[in-house]
Amino acid sequence: MTHKDAGRYATKHGPGVRPDERIAGAVREKAAAGELACAEAERIGLTLGVSLAEIGRTLDLLELRIGRCQIGLFGYPEGKAVHPAAAVAPDFEAAIRGSLADGRLSCKSAWEIAAKRKIPRMEVSAACETLKLRIKPCQLGAF
Repeated sequence: MTHKDAGRYATKHGPGVRPDERIAGAVREKAAAGELACAEAERIGLTLGVSLAEIGRTLDLLELRIGRCQIGLFGYPEGKAVHPAAAVAPDFEAAIRGSLADGRLSCKSAWEIAAKRKIPRMEVSAACETLKLRIKPCQLGAF
């Protein structure tokens, strides 16, 4: 959801849906200025043993934005923080293209590629920028 959807994030989950209070408490504790950083959402999920999708749903229900996407796509004052890579090695491109679904790389797959290659997640998104590939869907449900 975008900034224009602010105040209506919860509507995508239907009427009467309530957040899990255990998750909501952890999110409220770490959120600042109406948002929670993606990395903080990941830490909460790992600590509580819940999926990023559950964290994202809770953020929506609490009407909180996700900030500082770990692959640089949103949540930064300047907009996107990712820039195209100068070049993409053939084996790296093959790894990315081999993980595409419907012509897109999921956020989860981007993280997995980064972990497997022991590189920062932003390097995967930079390669995708160069290759003109979209990363979607977001594990937190932002896009």
